Amino acid sequence: MSADLVTGAINRGLAARIAARVGGGALRIFLIVVALLWLLPTFGLLVESFRDPAQYANGNWWQAIVHPAQLTAGNYSALLHNSTMVSSFFNTIKITVPATILVVLIGSAAGYAFAWMEFPGRDALFLLVVGLLVIPIQIALIPVVKLYSFIGISGTILSVICFHVGFGLPFAVFLLRNYFAGIPRDLMEAARMDGASEARIFFRVILPLGMPAIASLGIFQFLWVWNDLLVALVFSNANSQPITVALASQTRQFGSSIDILAPGAFLSLIVPLVVFLSFQRYFVQGVMAGSVK
Repeated sequence: MSADLVTGAINRGLAARIAARVGGGALRIFLIVVALLWLLPTFGLLVESFRDPAQYANGNWWQAIVHPAQLTAGNYSALLHNSTMVSSFFNTIKITVPATILVVLIGSAAGYAFAWMEFPGRDALFLLVVGLLVIPIQIALIPVVKLYSFIGISGTILSVICFHVGFGLPFAVFLLRNYFAGIPRDLMEAARMDGASEARIFFRVILPLGMPAIASLGIFQFLWVWNDLLVALVFSNANSQPITVALASQTRQFGSSIDILAPGAFLSLIVPLVVFLSFQRYFVQGVMAGSVK
């Protein structure tokens, strides 16, 4: 090998290392900037939630950073003394937690059945479940309202939960079936040869190995239900409305409720934000699980 070739290889290797380091640093800077821009509205809402309502007309939220005297905890005190907002927050919890748990449990069992159990019409039924993914929620609103009125649960928390469970299950079954199907067949055959029942295989093999997809599904479902407004507007009433509906109703009385809108909106935002930041790694795994096989 000639000296020119050796020198060229060294130069190319050095240039590649420099480009990789510069590219990696630029990528990190870009991601940091994107993250800061993504969190900026949240930070602005946090500052606004502590700002004295009398100061709203004197400038935007960043004025409170320059003049900290504008900040007060009175807004959260007013929020906690507002019975509508407090009850709606607890209604949101009562709706979101059962709707998430039921979708995860039923979706896990159905996903296992479609992936590893043999029964007549399995593939056709799975295609039907996948087809339900493309049905818009708006199409089902009026028929389901009539059904709920007929059985006497219209306007209750149960009606909102049932609707979210019904429309959350197709995606849950699709996601978990694809993930469970990727589990090695040898594990399933070994468990069956050892005499394990289907229930034992499901709880001892499938659930532990499928926890990334199950956790991802739980996070998706939690965020969808917590932030829902349309379904809650249609199916809830004044006693069962979640915080999204309560905030929407407060905007109609903006002049008299300006002191609770910002803290109420931040309270509604912080719970799903904490959930997302705590379990964000599962989102990528869940999306990848649903994109294979």
